[in-house]
Amino acid sequence: MKRGFYTIMAAQFFSSLADNALFVAAVELLKISGAPKWQPAALVPMFALFYVVLAPFVGAFADAQPKGKVMFISNAIKVVGCLMMLFGTHPLMAYAIVGLGAAAYSPAKYGILTELLPASQLVKANGWIEGLTISSIILGVLLGGQLVGHSVSTLLLSFDFPIITTGIDTAPEAAIAVLILLYVVAAWFNLRIPSTGVEMRPMPRNKLELLPDFWNCNAALWRDKLGQISLSTTTLFWGVSGNLRYIVLAWSAAALGYSTTQASSLVGVVAIGTAVGAILASMRMRLDQAPLVMPLGIAMGLLVILMNFITNVWVAAPFLILLGGLGGFLVVPMNALLQHRGHNLMGAGRSIAVQNFNEQACILSLGAFYSLSTGLGLSAFGAITAFGVVVAGFMWLIQRWHKSNCIKHKEQVDHLLNIARSDNTH
Repeated sequence: MKRGFYTIMAAQFFSSLADNALFVAAVELLKISGAPKWQPAALVPMFALFYVVLAPFVGAFADAQPKGKVMFISNAIKVVGCLMMLFGTHPLMAYAIVGLGAAAYSPAKYGILTELLPASQLVKANGWIEGLTISSIILGVLLGGQLVGHSVSTLLLSFDFPIITTGIDTAPEAAIAVLILLYVVAAWFNLRIPSTGVEMRPMPRNKLELLPDFWNCNAALWRDKLGQISLSTTTLFWGVSGNLRYIVLAWSAAALGYSTTQASSLVGVVAIGTAVGAILASMRMRLDQAPLVMPLGIAMGLLVILMNFITNVWVAAPFLILLGGLGGFLVVPMNALLQHRGHNLMGAGRSIAVQNFNEQACILSLGAFYSLSTGLGLSAFGAITAFGVVVAGFMWLIQRWHKSNCIKHKEQVDHLLNIARSDNTH
């Protein structure tokens, strides 16, 4: 791997670490303020909101600027969201601003991989960056849980700055103040990401011209016989996984009687499995073999349903590791294949923006459904069952779709797989 790849990994690690710790702090902030139960669940779709709304623009913005600069600006937006949450803005609104920063960050983070590395290293690079991202999720959720816990929060709140009155009086507020420092560290690494030498694609003066361009890119990926399969798979995976983070918190409270600090450790356990699965996939899978992993998505959906029958943490921990492992092994090769097809069809930044639009629209839709269901009285167990059925059912349909493509469009599918196989050897 090129040296710049490790700088990208470091920047991604600290930014993602702060994102996930902030989620736990925001959940706790809503809880102690007596917010209705649907509001903590609504944090997930609020984070996804700007991914969907700004999807036509952020990909083009990432292609028009050096991607290290884009990542730096995005981190600055996340800091603004933290400050808003810290100084009285409603957590849902402030967390949406952090999501705005993340929406701008993602096309640059993934797009730079296709600029910096050859296609033969994309699966490996995705494995490492996904593994590192998942590691940051583990540590971030654990960090957030500890920061809002009694021991650490008491220590943080005991600091008294002379002359300055910070107005930080609660554990979640103290946690948010600490997390701003992590975003600053991520920004420091952003400034050290090397230029890839790829020619920039300037944005048009009339930004509305990007709308038809985006929809053309979106249509191009959905028409592509491999792009449509990898896009539908990753869209479904992230739609469910994005919401599973909160569902595990709710399930831990309902099934095990856990507090936010205790429950955050089980979210980290899922992430451990995902990291292991991602690294194994990067070592064992080639780009052209990506469609072979689809049965794992069906198995993942069925395992989600089985969570309802677990009441013991010693059973839950290995079970959640297995669940995460299947997800990690599924998403890495599919993500790499999608990046490969998108890069060939329209350019890195635009293809990642299309991917984010579809994945985050799924997160937003499922999150809104879960939040509404919670508001109407659906239990965590009912939500888990619904999510499991959705995953298994839709993955079965996607698998049938791919088999149909292989029969009806065999020459086209074989040609695209041969391109991936050829690029994988260079």
